[in-house]
Amino acid sequence: MKNLIKLEELGQLVLAILLFSQLDYAWWLFPACLLLPDLSMIGYAAGPKVGAFFYNLFHHKFLAVIVFSLGILLHIPVLAFAGTILFGHSAMDRIFGYGLKYNDGFQHTHLGRIGK
Repeated sequence: MKNLIKLEELGQLVLAILLFSQLDYAWWLFPACLLLPDLSMIGYAAGPKVGAFFYNLFHHKFLAVIVFSLGILLHIPVLAFAGTILFGHSAMDRIFGYGLKYNDGFQHTHLGRIGK
């Protein structure tokens, strides 16, 4: 099952790359910005509940779809760009086993524990 989930996430990462390729940005911006959503981990400095909230907010694919869609519908390219980064980053994280976080600590995710 884990391989099937990883394959699905790989497909979503490829989709993010394809969507990005349709935007008018230099190619190098995608890999350069791909790790920016991890800045949300700074929330863990305020405790696991705050950390999980901000981490999950910036790693939720529905938020990424909303941001991307608003960018396309409202003709705001930077929102479309941000949506592709959020979506691609979330897919990449899940390929490596980093899921959405529970409130009791960074290692407890919806995909299981990190660092078994």
